[in-house]
Amino acid sequence: MNKPLARALAGAALLLCSAIGASAETRTIVVTPDGSGDARTVQEAFAAVPDNSPERTVILVKPGVYDGQKILRKEKRNVTLQGEVADTTILTWHVNTNEEQPHGTDPRHKGTALVVLADGFRADRLTFRNTSGDHGQALALRIDGDRAVVTSSRLLGWQDTVMLNHGRHYFRDTYIEGRVDFIYGSGTSVFERCEIRSKNGGYVTAASTPAERPYGFVFIDSRLTSDPAPWVDPTGRIEAKAPTPLAFLGRPWRPHGAVAFINTDMGAHIRPEGWHNWGKPDNEKTARYVEYNSRGPGAHPGQRVAWSRQLTDAEARQYTVANILGGSDGWRPQETLPGAL
Repeated sequence: MNKPLARALAGAALLLCSAIGASAETRTIVVTPDGSGDARTVQEAFAAVPDNSPERTVILVKPGVYDGQKILRKEKRNVTLQGEVADTTILTWHVNTNEEQPHGTDPRHKGTALVVLADGFRADRLTFRNTSGDHGQALALRIDGDRAVVTSSRLLGWQDTVMLNHGRHYFRDTYIEGRVDFIYGSGTSVFERCEIRSKNGGYVTAASTPAERPYGFVFIDSRLTSDPAPWVDPTGRIEAKAPTPLAFLGRPWRPHGAVAFINTDMGAHIRPEGWHNWGKPDNEKTARYVEYNSRGPGAHPGQRVAWSRQLTDAEARQYTVANILGGSDGWRPQETLPGAL
């Protein structure tokens, strides 16, 4: 690497570390498609992260399209993936779970672009996408680790765009799109000031929250928007689905699925009944679906299914990021945001 470029990258890393409150011991890895950085691929950068480090590793991802499955192993803790502009820094994959998997794909994570198994993951100003289309499960992002933060990013897909399992996750100022169950899993996850776009109807959420967890997916001060256009297969082999512009807020993947919408703007594409029981009436006895102060043409509090609830003012006050995500370790994800010191 030439000296001017090295100095520029070092300066950018120093500014980034300051912005996110990182310590002087933070390790920085630069990923560039042209080979001018420390790694050409995100997976190469993951491999260079020290195992089980208490210090943060910042991976600066320069603009480009990074194809291929990427897996952040459990021992690669405390990693920040930092982009420059979400629209031009793209981590992508192109297969779903039903298609033949390219050589080198982890068979445990078929059809998934990025798998995060480690705790302490952060991502900022990136696009995560799966371009397989609307013909099977095709994940842009799966997070199984705890204390994950995603900000100012885009998650693009059709079915099962993002899977959130086991841990706690915080999304802010992020755009997420899909059609079927495109936000799903067993995690406790807050989506604050996010845009959630339903494409050609479907189901926004499919929570599998364990019964003992008080919160599942919580949307705060967010917007539900829509794009009614069906997916068109670029090869012409798969017939396009009929337009079905109306969408459900969710259906329970497991009986105790929990979802809350707090102060959320809902477009006209949201069905008046709001929620679906997945064809299992018994789910109506256990699913935990609540709303508070939903606004817009999709807000129909008087027409929602009888087994969902509208929160009282006192109940809604409990839906804070600190209460939902704090846990036994007092985690405060806002303190990790870019610019927080």
